[in-house]
This record gives sequence, C-alpha cells and structure tokens, in this order.
Amino acid sequence: MLKIIMMIMVISITGISVNSAYSQEINLSTFQESAQLLIDNKISQETITSITLLSSNIQEIKIPMEFEQKIKDDKRIQAIVVTNENNCVLGVTDQSCILINIERNPEDKGINAIQDNSRITGDSYIDEINQIFDTNAEFFQVFIHTAAETNQALDTSGIISGTGTISAVYTMPMEDTHSMYEKISSMLISKQIRESGGFYNIARNLSTEENAKMSFSIIPTESKMLSQLRVSVSEPIESITEKTEVKINPLEFFKIENINRSEYFSTGNYPLNSIFQIIIMSNEDKTISNVKGNIIPTITIDEIEIPTEVTKNGWIFDPKNGTQIQGKYIFGGKVSINENELTFSLNEKNMQTNEAELDESITILGIIVIISIGAAVFYLKGYKK
Repeated sequence: MLKIIMMIMVISITGISVNSAYSQEINLSTFQESAQLLIDNKISQETITSITLLSSNIQEIKIPMEFEQKIKDDKRIQAIVVTNENNCVLGVTDQSCILINIERNPEDKGINAIQDNSRITGDSYIDEINQIFDTNAEFFQVFIHTAAETNQALDTSGIISGTGTISAVYTMPMEDTHSMYEKISSMLISKQIRESGGFYNIARNLSTEENAKMSFSIIPTESKMLSQLRVSVSEPIESITEKTEVKINPLEFFKIENINRSEYFSTGNYPLNSIFQIIIMSNEDKTISNVKGNIIPTITIDEIEIPTEVTKNGWIFDPKNGTQIQGKYIFGGKVSINENELTFSLNEKNMQTNEAELDESITILGIIVIISIGAAVFYLKGYKK
C-alpha cells in the first residue's frame, strides 16, 4: 500500500486522467484537502477532528526548490515536522518542536554513535528550516522512539513516531495554534488556495479552538516530496461506541452544518481531491447502519473497497464492521455537503450493501481512488500506509 501512496505523486504531476463510464474526464490534482474524524474509544478515549492540506507541488505549498533537492539527495531523511503538539517527545514540556526524522546509519554502532551522527545530520538542516518557517529552534536532544501502539492500532507506517525512528529534536517557545496557522499558511500556502476557501477555512476556524494543535510536515517519497499542513482538535469523549446504538453526525464534531470544497477545483472535474474520512475505534465489534446519505457501490480490489462510480457523492465504508471502522466520503460532482448527508448510526446490526461486478475500466478508476484517498491520510503521528 505504501507503494500506492508514492504512485500518487507521479500520477498527479503528469496529470493523468481517465474517462469513466459516464464519459466525464476525471482529473487528479497535486493539491488535496481532507477532513478526518477519529472517535477513539480504544486507546486515547478522545475524539480528534482535523483538517489536512497536502500537495506535492512547490507552487501550491511553497518549499524552496534548493531545500527540496537537498532532502531528495539525502536518502536518510524520513520526515521533517514542525509542531506545537504537547510533549512532542519525552522530556519536552510547553514548547514547540521541530523534529528531523532520520533513518539509522547501519555503520553507527552503539547509542553514542547514533546520537552523535544524528545530531550532525539534524544540525545540517536546522538553519534552513528556521529560515523557511521563521523560527528560532535550538537543539534539545536526539530521541529514539520506542513505542508504536498508535501506529500498530491505526496501521500507520511509523515514519513520524514508529519504533526505531530517530528524531533530532529542536525546541522553541510555545506558539498558539491560531498564530502559528496564520503565519505558516500565509508564508507557504499559495494565495490562490488561501482565497479559494473550502477546507482551508475550516482549518482556520479549528485553529482558534482552545485545544487546537497544528503541524507542518515534509515527507520525501521515492520520486516526490509531500508537504502538508494539519490542524487538529482533541476532546475527551464518553464511551459512545460502547452503547448498543448511537447516531453519528460527523460535522457536529467540527461545529459546522455544511462542508464546502475548495474553489481551487472549480476549473475541472476533481471528484477525489476533497475527502471526508472517519475512523471509529472501540473495544467491541460494531457495524454501520441507517446511513442517511448515499452509499457508493463498490468492488473489492486487493482487499480494499473501491467505488464503481466516482462521479457520484457518497460513503465508502471499509471495513464496515469490527472494532475499527473506516469510512470515506467522496464529494463526486458536488461542491457542498450538509450534515444530513453524512449522518449514520453505529450499532451491532449488519448493514446490507450491493455488490458490483468488476470490469477493466473500473479497475483503472479504482487504482486512482486508492492513490488519491491514501495520500491524504496523515493520522495522529503516523503516515498512513
């Protein structure tokens, strides 16, 4: 699946499009906006609402070309993260962080060699990072991540915080999320995207919440560089998933009644570049039912549910039941979705869905759907496989 994520950058840059069964040209932009809702009754007992803006195009998210090339040439850099998350690593309190995540050099024998060489690598980047983000972070420590509970539970790759990941950690005074969002987005997000509204405006509103946190990440792949800005809000929850049945209104967690796509996509048909995702984790098996909006017909390709009609709006639940349920809502041809179209119930009953037959044209569309959806998901502190 990780290879599929990497493929998105090739497909996006070259502007591949396909013709669906409905004779509509489907395009895939290098810019993607996604909204995520995690209802976690298993690990953290929290809900996490978040918005992620992601691109592989340095004209959309403006990473200096020379810096991008430097990262590409250095095969050991796994990610660079600027964040005001509390306790970004053990020992950091009430400070913002810059994490430079580095692949271990097999020639480094022993903890001292790992720490010394990782700091040398981190120090070779920090001045440029401070300049790009208008920060003044200073070296704190080299941290070797030893826990991967969240990565394992959410099936994430661990590039950000998986076991064995090495971070050169630099700290700076804590910055409030709204100020940090306004500063970084104005410097690095293109003016056209900022003025196009959509999920960008939702992220701005989230940044004003008391518990809001943000991160900006640069993640190199084999061929392209992914840059993404993420704003999230965490709240404690009741054990709602332990009830026999509960109604879920996803937009209620974002404190909005409608979710609008960015006008950045108004010049063409980009049904897959705005995604709403929900993940529900519980200790007991649950099932989705009473879906008020559309459920898009799907087929199964490589054990993944793929929509057969990407030009239509609606839900794809995969898996539909169990202790971890995931749903993705595709806008299709719509520019706005209201809360009634996203509402569903969570209970112990089975939900019947229609199966679709596989044909060659759907397979092509299916691959693009996997790529587009997969690339947007930056979950908690891990990168989705």
